[in-house]
Amino acid sequence: MGQPWAAEGADGAPARLPLMLTALWATAVGLELAYVLVVGPGPPPLGPLARAFQLALAAFQMLNLLGNVGLFLRSDPSIRGVMLAGRGLGQGWAYCYQCQSQVPPRSGHCSACRVCILRRDHHCRLLGRCVGFSNYRPFLCLLLHATGVLLHISVLLGPALSALLRAHTPLHMAALLLLPWLMLLTGRVSLAQFALAFVMDTCVAGALLCGAGLLFHGMLLLRGQTTWEWARGQHSYDLGLCHNLQAALGPRWVLVWLWPFLASPLPGDGITFQTTADVGRTAS
Repeated sequence: MGQPWAAEGADGAPARLPLMLTALWATAVGLELAYVLVVGPGPPPLGPLARAFQLALAAFQMLNLLGNVGLFLRSDPSIRGVMLAGRGLGQGWAYCYQCQSQVPPRSGHCSACRVCILRRDHHCRLLGRCVGFSNYRPFLCLLLHATGVLLHISVLLGPALSALLRAHTPLHMAALLLLPWLMLLTGRVSLAQFALAFVMDTCVAGALLCGAGLLFHGMLLLRGQTTWEWARGQHSYDLGLCHNLQAALGPRWVLVWLWPFLASPLPGDGITFQTTADVGRTAS
C-alpha cells in the first residue's frame, strides 16, 4: 500500500493560510512603523554616531530575523524522503497508521501537516509548520531575534508614546493603549497617534510572547527535551549541557545565534538518538 505522505498535494504541504496571515500582520506593523518614523511622533533626535549604531543594529537584527524565517520554512523535519523501512525492528519504534510507516522514537504525527515529524516538538501556528529535528535551530534563533527586534522598536518609540500619554487624562490613556482602533474610528486620536499606539501595543505584546517562548525552549534546549517529553516528565535524552547544545545547534552552537547561514551540521540524523542509559553503559 502506498504511503500517503509521499504523494504530492495538500496532504503533505504545510498550511499556507497561517503564514499568509502572519506575513500580512507583519507587513501592516511595518508600514505603520514606517509611517510613525516619517510623519511622527517618532523617536527622539539622535546624533550621527548613535544613528549609525541604531541603523547597524536594526540591519543585523532584520538579516538574522529574515534569514532564520527562511531557513525554518525551507527545512522539512518530516519523514518525507527518509528511508525508514526495516530500520525500526526491535528498536522500540512505533507504527503510524496515518502515514502507514514505522516511525522512530521522539517522532510524532501532526494532524495539521498530515505527516510524522522527526523529533517533533510542536506545531507552530504562526508559521504553519511543525518544529522538529531539522528546523529547531532556526526556530530558536528566530525567537531570539524576534524578541530583540520588538524590544528595539519599543525602546525607540517609548519616549514618544510616553509624551503622548502624559498629554491626556488617565482614561484617555488607557483607552488609547487598549482600544486604539476605537479611538481612531471615533476621531479621538490622529492617524499618527493611532499608528504609534498600535505599533507599541503590538511590539510589547509580541516581545513578551517571543521572550516567554525563548525562555521556555531555552530550558528545553538545556535539558535535551522536546515539549512533548517535558509535558510527560521524560529525561531520557538529557546528555549534559554541552552535548544537549551540540545535539540541537551543532558544534558551532555559540556562533549560530549571531548568523543564520553559518555552517554547523547537526551530529545526528533525527532517527537515532543517544540516551542517558547508553551513556551510562558506555561509562561503565
